[in-house]
Amino acid sequence: MKNINDLLDENKTAQAKVVSGSAPIKLATNNQADNGFNLDPSQALKMKMEELRQKNEEEELKRKAQMTGLGYVNLKGVPIPGDTLQRINLAVVKEKQAICFYYAEHVVARVATTKEKTEEALKLKDEFSFLKVPIEIFLTSEVSFNSALKQYESLPQIKPAPRGVEIGEEDLNKFSATINDLASIDQILKNSSMTEMVAAVIAAGLKTNASDIHIEAEVDGIKLRYRIDGVLHTASILERQVWQYLISRLKLLSGLKLNISDKPQDGRFAILLKDDKVDVRVSCLPTNYGESVVLRLLLSRVGSLKIEDLGLGGSYFQILSEQIKRPNGMIITTGPTGSGKTTTLYAVLNQLNTPDTKIITIEDPIEYELKGVNQSQVDPSRDYTFAKGLRSIVRQDPDIIMVGEMRDLETVDIALNAALTGHLVLSTLHTNDAAGAIPRFLAMGAKSYLLAPALNLIIAQRLVRKLCEKCKKEIVLNEDAKAKVLNIWGNGSHKDMAGIEIQTVKFFGPGGCEACSQIGYKGRIGIFEMFAMNKEIEQVILSNEVSEYKIRDIATKNGMLTLAQDGLLKAIKGITSLEEIFRVAA
Repeated sequence: MKNINDLLDENKTAQAKVVSGSAPIKLATNNQADNGFNLDPSQALKMKMEELRQKNEEEELKRKAQMTGLGYVNLKGVPIPGDTLQRINLAVVKEKQAICFYYAEHVVARVATTKEKTEEALKLKDEFSFLKVPIEIFLTSEVSFNSALKQYESLPQIKPAPRGVEIGEEDLNKFSATINDLASIDQILKNSSMTEMVAAVIAAGLKTNASDIHIEAEVDGIKLRYRIDGVLHTASILERQVWQYLISRLKLLSGLKLNISDKPQDGRFAILLKDDKVDVRVSCLPTNYGESVVLRLLLSRVGSLKIEDLGLGGSYFQILSEQIKRPNGMIITTGPTGSGKTTTLYAVLNQLNTPDTKIITIEDPIEYELKGVNQSQVDPSRDYTFAKGLRSIVRQDPDIIMVGEMRDLETVDIALNAALTGHLVLSTLHTNDAAGAIPRFLAMGAKSYLLAPALNLIIAQRLVRKLCEKCKKEIVLNEDAKAKVLNIWGNGSHKDMAGIEIQTVKFFGPGGCEACSQIGYKGRIGIFEMFAMNKEIEQVILSNEVSEYKIRDIATKNGMLTLAQDGLLKAIKGITSLEEIFRVAA
């Protein structure tokens, strides 16, 4: 390969030939050669020298990338898909001197930057955490970067959605002001025009703090129900003639196909509020009398949730606070679907999320976005499972890993090994109580010699409704309720029960007022049981004679309150009712 000095010598020779009257040297670029254009020797030389300079620059940058452990890429002439470019706004690309040139949804994003300082380049991982996938950083040259930058010019201009398929805060506020309780929702919907119907339905859901809105086609009409604090309430029976319009609007909003009604469809849309954002997940399912639609309302408030907000009692709060400080091991939350397991893990992640900590999650689906946390979503259609995602995550050098759910042996094995090699692993499992988690792991095929040292803490939980503070009222227990209370209370020897005379305490029940939409309950709180691993439980695991009852006895002996006992303490404090505890835990 010729260097710059060789080309300079050639330049002198060429100049001499031109002066002596020799025929000019014919040099051309590819395009110019095709068109038959001749270049002046000095111009040709400059072009060659520039090509060589750029080549040397690319080689030098490639060596630097290898030395720093970063990737290297030359994007000159490399086409980048439009949807990949649009992952990062053009203004941000120019400001950060970094461009996304590869994006695999739920898997990885590759970002090229001209920032050669390693610390500046790696900082982009945090600055681009909104991509919600693990990020790989590559060095690229100015020429390469500018070449890729030009591809933004060919992107089609994004037109705003027509007004007919938007919902704004103004639309919601119009109805929220007049919604006082569930009964008022029916009246508002009957007085709403067709174009206002969707906004009214969603505004009612937000005003009543509903987690889901169910719109179900039945033989005698369209039933509208709201799930408030875990319980479904019927708000209205809509006339069948509004159904087609309502479902078409919802499909337009969530990007679903209007002409498909005989197959399930899933979509989503977002509503930006002044101080919050509402993600709405839409699920359509064909039924005998038409499509059933469920809207899940996800607010970003969980981003500020702390473990203090979960409802943990004195001893349990102390246990969890101590266990999450450990640098490695596994913390498991258990319970049925809808028991608040993921919310508990999000609260723990918020507590642990500091600038010097790398946190990566793999979830199905990502329910809430956490700032500063790399969140990844499984995608079975692309063969991106919990196990495969977790295998990739451990290569990303995380401090803390959250796995949405332990579903199979492969995932369990990888998680256990990660917990034993310097990572704090958080996950969920479907069991009825805390003691049942260990037999469940072993039934899945987990190795006892890995499970015993890896487990740090097991938490079981349920959600109970909180009594409305404005209308709760004292109740008198019948004999059956008294017997249940005494049975749950047991001998009352736990330190959290100290000083409580169970025979004389007062209990409260629901009333009904405008503040709680006449329900008597407002909000939910967790009830828990948990135990940390100790030598005695480890010996039971390693003995291969694991019994759920034996583990529960050991945990209780070492200070574990049961779900029902923790709930009873909250009922004694007037936070919830005995009716809720009996419904959920007894």
